[in-house]
Amino acid sequence: IFGATGYTGFELIRLLLSHPRVKISVLTSEQYSGLPVDQAFPPFRGRLAGAAFGKTDAALSADFDTAFLALPHTVSASVASKILSRKVPVVDLSADFRFRSIPLYESVYGVLHGSPSLAARAVYGLPEVYREPLRKTRLAAVPGCFPTSVILALYPLLAERLIDLKGIVADCKTGVSGGGRSPSPGFHYPEVEGGVRPYGLPKHRHNPEMDQELSLAAGEKVSITFVPHLIPMVRGILATCYATMRPKVAAGAVEAAYRKHYAKEPFVRLCPPGVLPSTKDVSGSNFCDVAFLADEKTRRLIVVSAIDNLVKGASGAAVQCFNLMAGFPEGDGLPAAPLFP
Repeated sequence: IFGATGYTGFELIRLLLSHPRVKISVLTSEQYSGLPVDQAFPPFRGRLAGAAFGKTDAALSADFDTAFLALPHTVSASVASKILSRKVPVVDLSADFRFRSIPLYESVYGVLHGSPSLAARAVYGLPEVYREPLRKTRLAAVPGCFPTSVILALYPLLAERLIDLKGIVADCKTGVSGGGRSPSPGFHYPEVEGGVRPYGLPKHRHNPEMDQELSLAAGEKVSITFVPHLIPMVRGILATCYATMRPKVAAGAVEAAYRKHYAKEPFVRLCPPGVLPSTKDVSGSNFCDVAFLADEKTRRLIVVSAIDNLVKGASGAAVQCFNLMAGFPEGDGLPAAPLFP
């Protein structure tokens, strides 16, 4: 695990410690290099005996079978290139390989891409959509947390041509852990507690990622309105998406679309009638809960999804991708039920 001391790195350690086919052999951190894992992360006391954090450059030559990159954007690309040159598979949790268009990535993140030639080899790491390509790739690009919640909410509707492509809105609420482990005023809990605020306007950097994947689902250009809000909780994303059903589309067709795409999915749970998703119901798990409400008179459709941003929105999805790439059962390392309360 490269970049193991952020929240996504912590979640990778937590999940992989319960994986029956994995042994964690390398952990990197520039900040904590040389420090025993027990000291940096007391929750893992006694679980990684003798393990210590090393620097990235030294770890690149170590012996390992798969690399998880929980590194900052722009850093992942160059590290991935060096690891892939050894024919070692890479699961990247940054944004460096999520975009089909290098110019789009560079415009969104304001940097030059570190390994543009690798981008064409990457598979977008959403198993519910790209399961078979993930089985064959050596480079998985784990989606962003907001895109995961929104794409899973809207994908069946667009794939089955049930909604208008214009006027789609995704209103999302997220906890402060999405801002990372290093505190900043905007995400520092004492300054967040007791308030709710939008951020990332007029266009959050996850918006183009959503548009890319939703356009592929629809077969033509889709551009949605996405507004994230920060709320005073640690984990979770709740996405409430609004769309207009196409003429003559009935509520039964909407239900059929969700059952067609998700009835057999191991980590997408369709809520029963009268039950709406809650971030509390998925906390600490790799589940995405989805519910929809269709009004045939007004043609309005509301879809709500809930995920844990650090698990299904990041590290859990990474483990799911890894299992597909390695030929392991897809749920290995991901059996945990949600935490409650």
